[in-house]
Amino acid sequence: MDVSLFLWLAVLGLIVGMLAVDLFAHRRAHVIGVREAAAWSALWVAIGVAFGAWVWWAYGAGPGQEYFAGYLIEKSLAVDNVFVWAILFTYFAVPREYQHRVLFLGVLGALVLRGLFIAGGSVLIASFDWVLYLFAAFLLWTGYRMIRQRDEHLDPERSRALRLFRRWVPMTDAYHGQRFLVRRNGVLLATPLLAVLVLVELTDVVFAVDSIPAIFAVTDEPFLVFTANAFALLGLRAMYFLLADLVHRFVYLKIGLALVLVWVGVKMMLKVDLFYVPTTVSLAVITTVIGVSVAASLRATRGEGRRAVATPSAPPFRTATPEELAAVEPLWRRRASAVEEHAPSAGRQP
Repeated sequence: MDVSLFLWLAVLGLIVGMLAVDLFAHRRAHVIGVREAAAWSALWVAIGVAFGAWVWWAYGAGPGQEYFAGYLIEKSLAVDNVFVWAILFTYFAVPREYQHRVLFLGVLGALVLRGLFIAGGSVLIASFDWVLYLFAAFLLWTGYRMIRQRDEHLDPERSRALRLFRRWVPMTDAYHGQRFLVRRNGVLLATPLLAVLVLVELTDVVFAVDSIPAIFAVTDEPFLVFTANAFALLGLRAMYFLLADLVHRFVYLKIGLALVLVWVGVKMMLKVDLFYVPTTVSLAVITTVIGVSVAASLRATRGEGRRAVATPSAPPFRTATPEELAAVEPLWRRRASAVEEHAPSAGRQP
């Protein structure tokens, strides 16, 4: 697949433009309802599918099928992201109007990190074929672990990353609007919103370790791996606001995702020296497994409505009072007294 530098720059420009449109549309903090989330989800999916249709038209059925297989894998695994985000936002009691900003920056960081992961993975695969065996073994182990731990969920209170953050970063217990940092009495403090952003980024790194090797099982073309990831990630924010209150209904989806990882692990292992499974077959298997797991989940939980995700415990994070907001100092303010204290006296000799 011959991908020119111009095409890479054009795709990156498209992604940046889409992020700018999304940021402009949500420049004012507000609660995103189900209808708005559904509209944005439909838009992001349409853009991702349209790009795949263009790949199919420009490069043929093979690359087109590989893109859609990777896009479907990433989109399916993203439901796990949604569930973890819902737990984090509930645990930290993040006001709904501030959640979009956290997710926007989280997805932006995820695009950069996954781009680096994809570049590194492409170099390793091109240099050492045996790395595919390691990827395959890791996917098989991850699928097995997901099945065994299908009923276990994240507990932020037991998170080692959160404990380290609290230990090394001074933090207030109150939200100050959409600010990540505030200054009080000359001391720089993190708000709970920054802790949430850090955990969102760290959890995406964990998910990327699963999803990137999985996509390399269906295509080894870096352009397709990156674009499938990027267009799936761009719709994650809207997917969260659409599904956050419904994740309890996807009771069998984790088993379906585990089976998908096992399948692509087997496919990758066979691909090295034995037998290449056609992408058409992989796409059909992935679609069937995910479709059956979603349908079975919705059937098993029919009649259940929306409800917030429950967490084992919740620390007392709150919204800052008007007095606390008034006491916040600008982050960029320089203290004249400190400047004068360190300035040399006019008559002092060196």
